[in-house]
Amino acid sequence: MTTAARQNWTPEDSAALYGIRNWGAGFFDLNDQGEVVVKVPFPEGSASVSLMDIVTGIEQRGHVMPLLLRIENLLDISLSQLNEAFRRAITDAGYTGTYRGVFPIKVNQQCQVIEELTAFGARYSHGLEAGSKAELLLALAHLKNDGLLILNGSKDREFIDLGLWADKLGIRCFFVVESPKELALLIERSKSLGIRPLIGVRVKVSSKVGGLWTETTGDRSSFGLSTAQLVAVVDTLRQAGMLDCLQLLHCHLGSQIPDLDDIRAGVNEACRFYAGLVAEGAPMGYLDLGGGLAVDYMGAGDNHLQSRNYTLDDYCAALVATTAKALDPLKIAHPNLVTESGRATVAYSSLLLFNILDVMRFAPIALPEQPDEADPEPIHALFRMHTDDQSIVDYTEALKCRDAMRALFRNGTTSLRQRAAAENLFLAVAGKAFHTQQSNDALPAELAELKQGLADIYYGNFSVFQSLPDTWAIDQVFPVMPLHRHTECPDREATLSDLTCDCDGKLDRFFVENDIRGTLPVHGLRDGENYLLGVFLMGAYQETLGDLHNLFGDTHVASVRINANGSFDVMKEISGDTIGDVLEMVEYRADDLFETFRERTEEAVRQGKINIRERQTIVEEYAANLRGYTYYED
Repeated sequence: MTTAARQNWTPEDSAALYGIRNWGAGFFDLNDQGEVVVKVPFPEGSASVSLMDIVTGIEQRGHVMPLLLRIENLLDISLSQLNEAFRRAITDAGYTGTYRGVFPIKVNQQCQVIEELTAFGARYSHGLEAGSKAELLLALAHLKNDGLLILNGSKDREFIDLGLWADKLGIRCFFVVESPKELALLIERSKSLGIRPLIGVRVKVSSKVGGLWTETTGDRSSFGLSTAQLVAVVDTLRQAGMLDCLQLLHCHLGSQIPDLDDIRAGVNEACRFYAGLVAEGAPMGYLDLGGGLAVDYMGAGDNHLQSRNYTLDDYCAALVATTAKALDPLKIAHPNLVTESGRATVAYSSLLLFNILDVMRFAPIALPEQPDEADPEPIHALFRMHTDDQSIVDYTEALKCRDAMRALFRNGTTSLRQRAAAENLFLAVAGKAFHTQQSNDALPAELAELKQGLADIYYGNFSVFQSLPDTWAIDQVFPVMPLHRHTECPDREATLSDLTCDCDGKLDRFFVENDIRGTLPVHGLRDGENYLLGVFLMGAYQETLGDLHNLFGDTHVASVRINANGSFDVMKEISGDTIGDVLEMVEYRADDLFETFRERTEEAVRQGKINIRERQTIVEEYAANLRGYTYYED
């Protein structure tokens, strides 16, 4: 990039670099001041609020970074867009069934999310899916109006009884049979309580889909019935006089499916099973196609596993049209379509904000004016490369010289200072070699690897394992970018390291210019000024899957609502875990720890190691830390 281009950098350049207008789905953009804004549509026009202004408002309320920020409007809008897109698709196709969406609670069980989702979803009769007794309990308390309640997962007697009583209360509750064993228990309990249940069956389809979750379908899938088991379930229900209870077919194709053709193939196969159950005499009426609606994390609009090659309207139209095309020739009434779109519903509404604490740079600290005659030959060779014009050949030779010096050091034939001189000279040669070649469209392989090797490490005030576990566990990539300074050209490349003492606690895959790269363009740090980054589209799964690695707990949480006039209201605030909180999660009692430590300080006073005033200061500091935030506090 030319010097002029760097000097004339604008927010438009940053928008293209970070792809915010691709993955942001219209919800995120940059303003003229170079700050990331959240955009919310209103009837009178779109309102934009700077995330930096929101951060200031949250900090004024006493919450420091890191922070999980929820934008309530985006959850409401995503839910509305899903239901309205299905409504349009059904109307356009002349489809006679309805759409009955449900939210799978496992995607985000947080109380604020479920409360907001069920309140806004009531107008669409949007339901919930529960896969455990705990999820069922919260669903029974929060489900509004006539939303469906889909019960998946393994079910014991307590689970089944709760669901049966829910039916008695007027909740349209479907028991999805996932194994033959639980069917016998369901029949026994329903007869014992005198409640005829609504029954669904989950079937394994053979159609394979792309993406990260390809094992959801196929013979070896952990959940669902084989074709033979499905027939056996029908026979068992018929013998029990309960075949009329079978009204739903459940078929989960997978999560985050990037290719629409894969979805069509899976829906078509599911319709064949649905038709087969109708032919067996089951009344049916509901076709639950599970999740699968992808989030375009990358913003590429293609079938990359981090993207999707379809729009929301394309998805809804494909499900409606494929179902009608499969069932119309058989004169089977159009079923009510159910989807369990969780990821696409909540992904955009949550983002992680954190500050950068420090940086490690891979650049020479000090270079010798002239090597000593007694220095080993690799140092002399590196010095000549440093002072001469550089080329790719020089870099290759420099690498050999550096490795030779390391070998000499391991053998005890060179000093610590000589090794340091060689390392500094190598970094100087490598940097010059890279900057000489980086303007080329295609870097030589050695220099392409060198780019990441010379990148800075920015140390962020967060925990990958607590806040972004999928980046470590399944190589999920989330959009990451600075929240501000987008009127300046990013002058550094960096990977991000978290606070944990773990080499896996890092982010080193980023979306940059519609590609996945190993480094993120960032700005140089300024003394006395916080540099803030955001991780976007992370509202699905991350909060509940997070763990306590190094005993970093939940971050502060703030929910805000954007107003049509461009202001915002802080709706809810939840303080992050204290150190005492997380210690109690791993079976320590904060009071016991304090008392044990207090006794230690008293013993130190008796032994003359500290005086009483020092003892009081130490004890007060210990107590304050038990009440303090688990993350870095400035």
